[in-house]
Amino acid sequence: MRLLMLGGTEFAGRAVVEAALGRGWEVTVFHRGRHQPPPGVRSLTGDRSTPDGLATLAEAVAEGAEEWDVVVDTWSSAPRAVRDTARLLAGAARRYVYVSSCSVYAWPPAAGYTEAAPLVADASADAEQTDYARDKRGGELATLDAFGAERSLLVRSGLILGPYENIGRLPWWLTRTARGGPVLAPGPRDLPLQYVDVRDLAEWILGAAERGLNGAYNLISPQGHTTTGELLDACVRVTGGAAELRWTEPEVILDAGIEPWTQLPVWAPPNSEGHAALHSADVSRALRDGLRCRPVAETVADTWAWLQDIGGVAPARPDRPPVGLDPAVEAKVLGV
Repeated sequence: MRLLMLGGTEFAGRAVVEAALGRGWEVTVFHRGRHQPPPGVRSLTGDRSTPDGLATLAEAVAEGAEEWDVVVDTWSSAPRAVRDTARLLAGAARRYVYVSSCSVYAWPPAAGYTEAAPLVADASADAEQTDYARDKRGGELATLDAFGAERSLLVRSGLILGPYENIGRLPWWLTRTARGGPVLAPGPRDLPLQYVDVRDLAEWILGAAERGLNGAYNLISPQGHTTTGELLDACVRVTGGAAELRWTEPEVILDAGIEPWTQLPVWAPPNSEGHAALHSADVSRALRDGLRCRPVAETVADTWAWLQDIGGVAPARPDRPPVGLDPAVEAKVLGV
């Protein structure tokens, strides 16, 4: 198999590239040149956010020397960039995989929502950058327009965790538990969570491409694959056990003005619209078609090992706000 990865130097894209190399695939990476791609790939550089950003890729297509079995695209900004890229590649690739998001569903999605749930309105393949949900839906529409339903695979990922994370959610919890002392642990302890390890996401994408799957898939672990307690316990264990988890009622956290998901990453209060949207998707279609999810302890341990290898500070995407709770706010809520 021959893969063209659009991106491929950070988080999800890098995981896809490494998984493809592990399968013995030939890999071409088209990226901005800000980070080094994994060794063993052909590298093309260009910035799709600029007017001539596709020039290098267009030259490769025009030469006629390139034909890819699958293109994987993780773009999350202006949909027009997906539109232009997909149109360029429509005759040079057999299949286009767009890594979208469960955010494309109209808010608030009902608990247990499937791929048939209503989608956000006013999205367009021709749009400049608007908001995350409409940008991702616009990317889906651009993919379908250029490659058609039979050659398009829309991977609607949920929360993604694992090595190379550049959003900061799991790295923040690991750094916080490594610091030790009383930790504000958002209850309830047994609150079910959904996420997907980035490596499981990558393997599923490549397997789906090999099998010629198409259409939309919610790509996230089964409901209750882990709980808040299991996740934070694993963080405490791998970072040395010096942290003391102090389980705190959701009402206390909310009354203190603490923002779920951002100030306390991964967590959304039970019975809230946020929890239904983030942690209750129906993933039966993906499970039927090969999704396998590793234990949370493995995801946490491997992320901690990676974080230590790079010096303890996770990379941060410039287009995403920082996450995590101010130590002074945490201490005030805990009364320490």
